[in-house]
Amino acid sequence: MPRLILCAALGGCSVLVGAAMIPALAQTEFVLPTMVVSPTEIPTPSSELGSDVSVITAADIERNQWRTLPDALRAVPGLVVEQDGGPGTVASVFIQGTNANHTLVLIDGIDVTNPASPDGSFDFSQVLISDVARIEVLRGPQSGLYGSQALGGVILIETKKGEGPPHVTATVEGGSFGTFNQTGGVSGATDKFNYAFNVQHFYSADTPATPLDLLPVGVPRHDDLYDNVTLSTRLGADLSPIFGANFIARYTDSTLNFQGEDDLTSTPAAAQSQQNEFQFYTRGDVRVTLLDGAFENHIGVAYTDDHQHEFDPTAPEIGDNPVTDTIGQRLAEDWKGKYVLAPDEKLLFGIDAQQDSIINSPVTASNGDQGAFVEWQGRIYDQLFGQASVRYDHNDLFGSVVTWHVAPSYTIAGWGTQLKAAAGTGFKAPTLNQLFVSEPAFDFFANPHLQPERSIGFNAGFEQPVWNNRVRFGATYFYNDIHDLIDYNDTFTSLINVGHATTQGAETFVTYAVTPTLDLRADYTYTLAMDDDTGTELERRPKHKASLTASWRPIARLTLAATALYVGSREDVNYSGTAPAIADPYYLINLSASYQLTPSVALFARIDNLLNEHYEEVVGFLRPGFGAFAGVRVAFDAKGVP
Repeated sequence: MPRLILCAALGGCSVLVGAAMIPALAQTEFVLPTMVVSPTEIPTPSSELGSDVSVITAADIERNQWRTLPDALRAVPGLVVEQDGGPGTVASVFIQGTNANHTLVLIDGIDVTNPASPDGSFDFSQVLISDVARIEVLRGPQSGLYGSQALGGVILIETKKGEGPPHVTATVEGGSFGTFNQTGGVSGATDKFNYAFNVQHFYSADTPATPLDLLPVGVPRHDDLYDNVTLSTRLGADLSPIFGANFIARYTDSTLNFQGEDDLTSTPAAAQSQQNEFQFYTRGDVRVTLLDGAFENHIGVAYTDDHQHEFDPTAPEIGDNPVTDTIGQRLAEDWKGKYVLAPDEKLLFGIDAQQDSIINSPVTASNGDQGAFVEWQGRIYDQLFGQASVRYDHNDLFGSVVTWHVAPSYTIAGWGTQLKAAAGTGFKAPTLNQLFVSEPAFDFFANPHLQPERSIGFNAGFEQPVWNNRVRFGATYFYNDIHDLIDYNDTFTSLINVGHATTQGAETFVTYAVTPTLDLRADYTYTLAMDDDTGTELERRPKHKASLTASWRPIARLTLAATALYVGSREDVNYSGTAPAIADPYYLINLSASYQLTPSVALFARIDNLLNEHYEEVVGFLRPGFGAFAGVRVAFDAKGVP
């Protein structure tokens, strides 16, 4: 049942999720199914897990009319999205105050972080989500199961799987900023096979992103243009109880025209820059089930290719090449075995290997990692459940790393109170760019001897239902200690492991089901992220974040939704990156409505930034103002189609 979430700070908490309750995210916006996958990689009732996880479903995405991954993540507690302007500009995510490159992103089991990224952070702006079935945000260090990158958390994205008779969907949408979007899909399943094919097109022609007060005299503002076409498919075959296979592929071709920085004056350039992104992700795996279903094995191979082409018309002013190409590739193989020890006790173990490469970006280099892990989860006693994992990684360059994770959960009988906790370690391997890419012209040289960044962290909290589950409230405390952070040396001529930071915070919540058709929620996140070496707050990590949401179905055919979001002030740097700056706080109100005209046709509309708030998530880059959008959705079963 949908709920509302009202949160208050408790000096450093994060919200946990439970099976019989709504964690940090109410069902109004983020329906929490009984089962979650990301904490253990085994579908498990959330009441049996101590991990801090939130879930966004396809129904949430459709109701709120989110089009891109950053849109869907902005209201998630314990997480902050910062984007350099409008659609298609770089979008970063900070989980529990950790760095943007401390989040592992998986789409259908594929690590989609770009090996050619300078610091390893993932650009969330390129992911369109009409084909997404669910998003899980797992907070806290998770390297004990997932390995490198999962120092701050994991975002697991699962696309829609074909079910039932052949099903056809299509949408068309238009509106502010020259927006014209379309989607189309065909999916279905037979006794042994399932299929889903999707195409998504996102287009916005004129999004203002440069503040007028930054423009030099005589330099006009050039609005951003973003054009993204994404093709995806998911195929499956369950040929017998013993054997099955799956295949996944996703391709994105996008173009962003934006007003870049003049390399000579460090002000907005008079001519537009252009960025072209070509992303290809694919994975195939086979399932072999033995011992009458007790021992399930998955063997998979995944490949990613990310090619970014950028044209900077001002680069020749400083003698640089106006065209930059970066190519990152990854080949990964894995085997995972799940053994059922008892109905409520399972063992998961596996081995994996991956090879990351950069191609002429501007050098060619590669690095490999081989890992092995084992995880136990099950019932310890009565309503006391636990999960524990340990992982060993061996990197071809810096050697071995051992990480771990434990997460108990206990429900007090008769009260319904859930007590949860989790603790673990994480690490982030240095990128190929940090290891091998030097810039002698600027007296900067890579460091092939860099070690991984490391962390240890924990969370602890509770959730309590009252009034026959119509109201729920809870709180969780989180703490992360991060060390060996990669930073510049004293002369800014190379990189070394010197940084140390701590983050802690609070997520508390209340949810309320007012009526069977009206659900409300509010939540509040407090985060304190400190650079322990300088005694200053880490950039782009606001202390305060709050949201209020409502979902109402006044009649069977009409669904209404509203979200109000507040993000507090935060440390940043100015546009040219030469001096500290403070990013102002901002408030947003977004509205959406959908009306089911016929069983197959729905009309929808939304308003983003209702109050036309003038704000910047990143100093020097405007986010879109008031926007109105409307469209039509068609969905039907193609009866008679084989």
